Amino acid sequence: MKLKLKARVNRSDARTIRHALGQLSAKGSVRKAGDESIVEAEMEGASARELNRTFLSALRKVEKRTTLRAEWTSDDGTSERFFDYVLKKTIKN
Repeated sequence: MKLKLKARVNRSDARTIRHALGQLSAKGSVRKAGDESIVEAEMEGASARELNRTFLSALRKVEKRTTLRAEWTSDDGTSERFFDYVLKKTIKN
């Protein structure tokens, strides 16, 4: 399943975020916006939940206090929003 990620990451630097994206074989960009980093990427995986967990785990190996607000959108238009490991909302189109 191909998914698009839009996320805000706190307490983690751009190099760490790029490394975590690389572990997921993702193509994407990282830019700084105030105290946060904005991440936009595309990757493939079994589910948004699995990719979210893997991405956040990779970030937290470097900085334990990292927080992640992520929205994963699949090709069928379904969006899943997560705060850290917790699914907060699913929007089906």
